[in-house]
Formats: sequence, structure tokens, C-alpha cells
Amino acid sequence: MYSKEEIKQLRVSFWEKFGQRCEIHPDLMFKKRKWILHRTKIKDVAFRFDVNRQNAQVILELGNRNENLRLRAFEFLERYKVVMEDGFEDGLIWEFFHEREDSNKQVCRIYTQLDGVDFHRQNQWPDIYNFYIENMLRLEDNFMSIRDLLQEELKQE
Repeated sequence: MYSKEEIKQLRVSFWEKFGQRCEIHPDLMFKKRKWILHRTKIKDVAFRFDVNRQNAQVILELGNRNENLRLRAFEFLERYKVVMEDGFEDGLIWEFFHEREDSNKQVCRIYTQLDGVDFHRQNQWPDIYNFYIENMLRLEDNFMSIRDLLQEELKQE
């Protein structure tokens, strides 16, 4: 069992090693900014990586506090489900309602998940990193192909 400080250090090490892995990945090594994350150009639409003791996730999160706008964005993306899921063999998980543990904030999530991995097991980190890189690149590309349409949809009030 790890102490709180050991878990904190393990998390720091996990993300540092992930950054190092991204620096040498052929699809990422020459990119100035590796990931879009919060730079989607749409307020409260962000990409996230998440890992815990059971799984790893690559997430597109809709976090607008205005429930109507958040749900409108989710419904818009659902209409483009074929585009969003392109290249994802088993599709994506569409979660209409999710309460974030870190903030109790209500969000919508669209994500893919790698089950059976535990970030405490450092020997599984390469598998998690490969999953992250492959799936985030795909999710970002799919999203970017419809981002402008989503921006227009959310401007209409």
C-alpha cells in the first residue's frame, strides 16, 4: 500500500514518463503542442486523459455549467456519431451524465477505455501510453473534422 505522498510521486512519475514517450513517438515528436486538451476553441469542451486502478480513459468532455448548452453540444455530437467513432473498432462510450469526482461538476463525456490496467503497476505503463497516444490522436482528428460545425451550432441562441 502506498502512502499519499508515494501515490502523488507515482502520478508525477507516470505523467513525466508519458511526456517523454510523446517526445519520441513518430506522430508527435515534431509537434510543438502535443495535444489539444483545453485548446478546442470551444468554451467548456476539452480533451482529458484519466487513469486509475481499474482502467485508462481518453475523454472528450463537455463541461458547460449551462445544462442546455452542454446537452445541445452532446446531442450535436451524437448526430455526428459516425464521424466521432470513425476508427474506433468498438465505438465510443457516450455518457450523457457524469459527475466528476474532483469537483462534483456535472459533465457529458464521450470516451474510450482500456480496462484491466492499474497505474500502480509500472510494467503496464507502456500499454497505457500506447492506448493514450493511439486513441487521443484518433479522437482529436475526428473531433477536428466537425469542430467548426459545433462552434456554429453553439453560437445559435
